[in-house]
Amino acid sequence: MTGQPAEADLAAGLTPERLVKVMRAFSEGLERHRSVVNRLNVYPVPDGDTGTNMALTVESVVKALDGLDLETADGGAMGAACRAIASGSLMGARGNSGVILCQILRGISGTFAPCHVVGAHEAAVALSEGSAAARAGVMRPVEGTMLTVAADAAAAARQVDESTGGDLLEVFEAAREAAVSSLWRTPELLPVLAQAGVVDAGGAGLVLLYDAFLHVLDGRPTADRLPLPPEVADKVARGFAGDLSTQIAGGFAGASRGAAGQDASDHDGPRVRPASSANGEAAGGAGVRYEVMYFLEAPDETLGAFKSVWAGIGDSIVVVGGDGLWNCHIHTDDIGAALEAALDVGRPRDIRVTDLLDQVEEESWVRRAAELDTGAAPSVEEPAPVTSVVAVATGDGIRRIFYSLGVHHIVAGGQSMNPSTAQILEVVESVPGAEVVILPNNKNIVAVAEQACELSRRPAFVVETSGIQEGFAALLEYDPGATGEENASAMQAAAGRVRAGEVTRAVRASDSAAGRIEAGDWIGLSRSGIESVAGTLPEATCGLIGKLLNDGDEIVTLIEGAGATSADTRRVTEWLHEHRPGISLELHRGGQPLYPFLVSVE
Repeated sequence: MTGQPAEADLAAGLTPERLVKVMRAFSEGLERHRSVVNRLNVYPVPDGDTGTNMALTVESVVKALDGLDLETADGGAMGAACRAIASGSLMGARGNSGVILCQILRGISGTFAPCHVVGAHEAAVALSEGSAAARAGVMRPVEGTMLTVAADAAAAARQVDESTGGDLLEVFEAAREAAVSSLWRTPELLPVLAQAGVVDAGGAGLVLLYDAFLHVLDGRPTADRLPLPPEVADKVARGFAGDLSTQIAGGFAGASRGAAGQDASDHDGPRVRPASSANGEAAGGAGVRYEVMYFLEAPDETLGAFKSVWAGIGDSIVVVGGDGLWNCHIHTDDIGAALEAALDVGRPRDIRVTDLLDQVEEESWVRRAAELDTGAAPSVEEPAPVTSVVAVATGDGIRRIFYSLGVHHIVAGGQSMNPSTAQILEVVESVPGAEVVILPNNKNIVAVAEQACELSRRPAFVVETSGIQEGFAALLEYDPGATGEENASAMQAAAGRVRAGEVTRAVRASDSAAGRIEAGDWIGLSRSGIESVAGTLPEATCGLIGKLLNDGDEIVTLIEGAGATSADTRRVTEWLHEHRPGISLELHRGGQPLYPFLVSVE
């Protein structure tokens, strides 16, 4: 459109101000329905919570729009709003669903940008561009996902525009109706959804975008509930997370080991995954352990070679962006290769690596810990230390052990419920002592803890503990009277002397270096990968301990979690006494979710 818009066009069309309102309404809708979208996740090896990642992605868009003055924006108000949507979604995208949603929004905003006011034709074209951009960003698209819902909505909008010449409202009404119909059909296209009796989580979240357009254009109220099939809505109302885990994992939930939640995105047994992964990405080959995400600054013409390298080292590959800046996402076992590919063509930054082992049931455990425990250590009359310790953890027994070893405050958190920088900083600023040491106890929390240290008004140091076992070992060197720097150095060295592992249950059949894995098998994992596969929990645990032990080792620590019985523990201790009689065993009741046994060797 060129020239100044007529008043009638302004009344019927989508102005920049209305577009901003659409994004705010979309953000509010995602936040309102976040937990329901999260619950629709069924994949045993996803990379986060779909509702959470979509909500955070659009929250970044809203923040970018909040900083705009549309009346004085360079290049026109619509162009400025669209640039903010494109930039905000790219920089804020999280997980598969967030990255794919980012590309949909970038495609839409790219079409809107030259317009003074968006009409029916521009809207239909924009929805098609958004769908095409999202599909182009995924290397191996899968139907029955968010991509399908976007494509069906765009096709319906295009048909209204081309065949009937409908107005803007009719275009979005058609898109919304087609999106809901497509969402309901997703189980027919993706067997894992049919098996669990749910619809695609990312597609459900995307319907809220069309709702937001209709809300702003027509004033119709936003929906109190997502438009789910009755049987799916009933599952959600009953709270089906454990039931779904049981259906998919064959008893996996009963062992207190859940799938990881975000993208059907945000958490997965380990190293085994479904036939197709979250939100439109086909899975291929054996299962993977890590999610790697980063921004890549590289010339556009180099991305073909970059994608070719990535295609050989993993799956769930999504690469979106342009003009020299790309948001890149992959599931892989080879973190080094995923980063080297970026270094070959440009510069990666804001690198995030997530271990895809830990997230379905952990969310409820962490939330419960946050509700029931303020995190402060039991009150004891004693002088303030020179250095206090803050730890991140969940599990009643784990918290008690940390307190007994001298921790002053515990922040509830873990793999799928990473505490924010602000949460950790608040604790760092509140504990006694002149200085602070932080034990993140998860490698995904290390970077956030480091940011808290940089922002803290008092000296604060991070000991890079990647698990609870390393955190316990580090505390054996804690000296309340020493400085934070002295403590951090000694505690880091102690943590590095521990060889750690954990036992969980496979939710899919797969192959591994330790042998063939069938769904329901128990798996022993070290920091290097799968070490043991067995039909019972004790067998897998003993196999893991056998792999961790070296000549000269003296102590094995066994931490019981939810799902471990006294009979399981007895079989493990009997095996250890028989096969390594010189080893001392320390047994603790941790109560941690996800892992019936945590193991460490010193």
